[in-house]
Amino acid sequence: MESEGLLEVLHKPHVLFFHFSRPFFSSQYLSPFLDTSKNLRVYISIKPLCILREIYHYPVTACLVPICSLYGAAVTTVEGVGSIKTRIHPVQERLAKCHGTQCGFCSPGMVMSIYTLLRNHPEPTPEQITESLGGNLCRCTGYRPIVESGKTFCVESAVCQMKGSGKCCMDQEERSFSDKQEKICTKLYNEDEFQPLDPTQEPIFPPELIRMAEDPNKRRLVFQGERTTWITPVTLNDLLELKTNFPKAPLIMGNTTVGPSVKFSNKFHPVFISPLGLPDLYFVDSTDDGVTIGAGYSLAQLNDALQFIVSEQPKEKTKTYRALLKHLRTLAGAQIRNMATLGGHVVSRPNYSDLNPILAAGNAIINLISKEGERQIPLDGHFLERSPDASLKPEEVVLSVYIPHSPQWHFVSGLRMAQRQENASAIANAGMSVQFEEGTDRIKALQMFYGSVGPTVVSASQACQQLIGRQWDDQMLSDACRLVLDEIYIPPAAKGGMVEYRRTLIISLLFKFYLRVRQGLNKMDPQKFPNIPEKFLSALEDFPIETPQGIQMFQCVDPSQPPQDPVGHPVMHQSAIKHATGEAVFVDDMPPIAQELFLAVVTSTRAHAKIISIDTSEALALPGVVDVITAEDVPGDNNHQGEIFYAQNEVICVGQIVCTVAADTYAHAKEVAKKVKIAYEDLEPRIITIEQALEHNSFLSVEKKIEQGNVEQAFKYVDQIIEGEVHVEGQEHFYMETQTILAIPQEEDKEMVLHLGTQFPTHVQEYVAAALNVPRSRIACHMKRAGGAFGGKVTKPALLGAVCAVAANKTSRPIRFVLERGNDMLITAGRHPLFGKYKIGFMNNGVIKAADVEYYINGGCTPDESEMVIEFIVLKSENAYNIPNFRCRGRACKTNLPSNTAFRGFGFPQATVVVEAYITAVASQCNLPPEQVKEINMYKRTSETAYGQTFNPALLRRCWKECLEKSSFSARKQAAEEFNKNNYWKKRGLAVVPMKFTIGIPLTYYNQAAALVHIYLDGSVLVIHGGCEIGQGLHTKMIQVASRELNIPESYIHLPETSTITVPNAVFTAGSMGTDINGKAVQNACQILMARLQPVIRKNPNGTWEDWSTAGSLGYQTNMDWEKGKGNPYPYFVCGASCSEVEVDCLTGAHKLLRTDIFVDAAFSINPALDIGQVEGAFIQGMGLYTTEELKYSPEGVLYSRGPDDYKIPTVTEIPKEFYVTLVRSQNPIAIYSSKGLGEAAMFLGSSVLFAIYDAVTAARRERGLTKTFTLSSPATPELIRMTCVDQFTDLVSVGRRGPIISTPYVGSQVLGMDS
Repeated sequence: MESEGLLEVLHKPHVLFFHFSRPFFSSQYLSPFLDTSKNLRVYISIKPLCILREIYHYPVTACLVPICSLYGAAVTTVEGVGSIKTRIHPVQERLAKCHGTQCGFCSPGMVMSIYTLLRNHPEPTPEQITESLGGNLCRCTGYRPIVESGKTFCVESAVCQMKGSGKCCMDQEERSFSDKQEKICTKLYNEDEFQPLDPTQEPIFPPELIRMAEDPNKRRLVFQGERTTWITPVTLNDLLELKTNFPKAPLIMGNTTVGPSVKFSNKFHPVFISPLGLPDLYFVDSTDDGVTIGAGYSLAQLNDALQFIVSEQPKEKTKTYRALLKHLRTLAGAQIRNMATLGGHVVSRPNYSDLNPILAAGNAIINLISKEGERQIPLDGHFLERSPDASLKPEEVVLSVYIPHSPQWHFVSGLRMAQRQENASAIANAGMSVQFEEGTDRIKALQMFYGSVGPTVVSASQACQQLIGRQWDDQMLSDACRLVLDEIYIPPAAKGGMVEYRRTLIISLLFKFYLRVRQGLNKMDPQKFPNIPEKFLSALEDFPIETPQGIQMFQCVDPSQPPQDPVGHPVMHQSAIKHATGEAVFVDDMPPIAQELFLAVVTSTRAHAKIISIDTSEALALPGVVDVITAEDVPGDNNHQGEIFYAQNEVICVGQIVCTVAADTYAHAKEVAKKVKIAYEDLEPRIITIEQALEHNSFLSVEKKIEQGNVEQAFKYVDQIIEGEVHVEGQEHFYMETQTILAIPQEEDKEMVLHLGTQFPTHVQEYVAAALNVPRSRIACHMKRAGGAFGGKVTKPALLGAVCAVAANKTSRPIRFVLERGNDMLITAGRHPLFGKYKIGFMNNGVIKAADVEYYINGGCTPDESEMVIEFIVLKSENAYNIPNFRCRGRACKTNLPSNTAFRGFGFPQATVVVEAYITAVASQCNLPPEQVKEINMYKRTSETAYGQTFNPALLRRCWKECLEKSSFSARKQAAEEFNKNNYWKKRGLAVVPMKFTIGIPLTYYNQAAALVHIYLDGSVLVIHGGCEIGQGLHTKMIQVASRELNIPESYIHLPETSTITVPNAVFTAGSMGTDINGKAVQNACQILMARLQPVIRKNPNGTWEDWSTAGSLGYQTNMDWEKGKGNPYPYFVCGASCSEVEVDCLTGAHKLLRTDIFVDAAFSINPALDIGQVEGAFIQGMGLYTTEELKYSPEGVLYSRGPDDYKIPTVTEIPKEFYVTLVRSQNPIAIYSSKGLGEAAMFLGSSVLFAIYDAVTAARRERGLTKTFTLSSPATPELIRMTCVDQFTDLVSVGRRGPIISTPYVGSQVLGMDS
């Protein structure tokens, strides 16, 4: 197998390490940003002899690394770090024991990032830990425990973690979080269990590679393939000769530019030249005038070199270097910075470059070389704007870049704004410099370069020229803003939209530069140049990237509980170690099966059209293709319960599967899919938005309604009535493991076996059986684990499983079906966008007397779960408030978008934003604090909800009270108000939100489960149940239950997988019900077995478990009568509250989450570590929904946001600087061991960040004289925040429009209602 893999490299020199290594390593070990279905890292340890002859370890992105580029490098994947079969590494152990893994798909990447850091810095700082994780994504944990696992390697600091508070962190814990009635614990793991880190035990760099690198007789390395040739020169002359012979051949260093162009733009290059390791390209030459840095330096090495230079040179000489260093910290992630090179970045001239504008402003020079000789070209506007006379000749190579020292009276700055702080391309950025006549503030030279506002980096050269000779004062600034806006024109239909926002950023960034220079002049001569107003000072600094900290609080286990009983203890996830070592097997890790084929999809490019023809002739002629599968090949139902497997006759959304291609490799299948030609005829209407659906009366279900009191009558007797609208946009699940299915047809009885990651194996079984027209008993679905799900793997795997099974049935061969990230996002959709309308009647004291609320969701083109989602929205529409006259109506709209589906919280996170919005609006109208109006209208005593279910609010009010008190809300609110008085361009906001969340489903059938427990003769126990392990730790809790019930150690118990063979007809694992219903089933089965063992135990009371060892459970009874609008739809409630504090930059729209306090009623937690992990992960996912995660569509229904480049989930830098989570103890006798399901509830608590942003924006608007109520919809993106903070710059953009400035209308973009 190994020789075959190496042989493949010789035939395909362009093959990436990710694809080469797939036969040897599991999918989750490797990486995503190209093959974005995978999201982790491989790390490479190399010895670049040209740089101090040191061995340097660095992590890289596996799917960007061409295998040929690794010649001479030592490669380590997670298996080389540690294994459960030999010895696990301390990094793996601590990640697992600190509960830094849930689904486990991202865990190997986290391990590799921390491991690599430790190889270079055995005693890292907390800041280095955070920086090392900046390029990694996790959707489950919320990052806090991952960071904490890394911090265990940091040298203990004598400085208290709660620095700045004036109190010790332990005093804070004791003062705020102890309870006289119960003992509170704050440690989820025991550091004493950790094995120490011993750097001397790490693998050494292979001596043979050292000898090879030092060989003086090295020869040119050539890999010759069928279509491409890879050449690695060994001398500079060799490189120049190659470039002369192959002038169009790209130079490959980090492959961060060429790689994506090959992957996504189908660029083909017959020759690749890779001068990696060429000594002439790796050097730093520092002189009195500046520094010359070799083009081969990676951006990480550039960072190190600049850090050294800054430390050695006087501060006034290093302005350009410090501006570059600031941007290097947030440019991409650590992995990309280790791969991308200075020369490659400069010469590729990306329009979004953060560095090139600064280099241009700093008067950098590019040193070129060719066979003709050397020459220099300035890195200026002509070069960046790709002027032909300022570009490289085809045979030239960038040798180095010269960056001069900053002279006196010269100022250089870099500025940027992105959707999130790190690892995101800029929405707009700038490099600016000004040179003054000595001793004055008169402009001698001025340069301004902007990125991400045009097809290239653009220079405002004309504006700068007109400002020469002007004084650096407010009038100059005013003129500069107008001149720059006139010169830099962004057309209305510009790619990416956000036209007014980007135009506003152009002058907002200019204003920041103006202030920085004013401050710099003041420092040089305070007498001559007055400083900027103190209220403006905070505008100068970007938000710092800081290491998060916090405390997690939960009930301690009763000291009288037997030590062997694990219930209530923070037990590590049962697969955590396997997650961290990469030995947890996911579906795509399963080894290839004989005659296995790969499936690629052909999806519709039209939202609503008739299929005229499908031409597969050209596709079927390509190598490797076995068959093309269409609707004609479905032996059974092609439309099951409204869900269409293969489009037939017409398509009803962009992304609908029209046909699939089965081929011998995925690469072949993908190529064949591109050759399938489909002719369409567009049909009307094409309905994309909720508003269009309302216009066409297009719905998926009938109206759902609940009502209490007399709403219309109540409106007649109130002091005020307000009406409003709120938009809450959708959300992509972005699970780390995309939809993956392995379908294996059996030789007998039309049986089919499927391995897949799903939350609902029974559903898959049903759909596959329907598609194949066989009894369900012939379909076996196996589910070991899923790499995240969040609702996205409830119904969608059934549709995709049917598509895959039909292909397997037709070809009679196993089919492996793995969706790439872009197709996954396109086909499977996500959370329902919501449009809410409200009419609220209230008294002047804030008491709400009547509420009339309407909800509409965008369900997409087929039913999916939309009717149940709108039912949940209507039933949960009160949140925590008891309004005596209340009416709520809701409908699911039918549109020509892919069908939206289940998502964590199931409508509650969208609906309750509307509730909190109208509560906040009432507070604004009454001139009262929002928290006061919330408390006034909150449930106060046991009452019936609007749908007639009894609710006791004691726990709600307890969580609310504790959240206010223990977060020091009042004191911090006053401090924020004081901060806002003293800062004009930055504002702080606080918000606290209460939560009344319901658990379960209004249908009794969905509230039951079954379990199968075997006791073997050796005393070992096998537990199988119908729930699915998707990262939430369900299997771990089931083992804890069985351990308690059977009174045996957890080590005796094994839980293999979920299967339709062993536990039939199981319901989905969703709605926070997994532990409740499956735990009861396991408990019931164990109790039955223990009852059977009682006669044996009585005969031998002193025997051991081994001596003694020589089912279905009724669930909760729930109901809902929609005709009456009354019922008992939920078994119990989960209450909570969250308080968040943010700081907003009014000039850019950036925000920083300073602190979050969460209090959740957990009753008795079976496993506090898992429950806290669920709360933290849900909160961060909710925060993403309400802030950075933005889905964008074209008016034609085409999804633009189809990968991590376009869709920004939170990273480690977005989580709260201080993060406190408390599980509040209570009783819940209806559930297993009095526990509660917490998987979804905290999703909504992320809205405390949204409303804290609202509070900060309100403060900004109030100071600017805008006092009327406004609506801040969700998500509160930087664009929405900035454009709501109306000021002279937004006014200037509006007044100075060149024609109508209207962004490309995105369906997914938020709607802003604003009265000024």
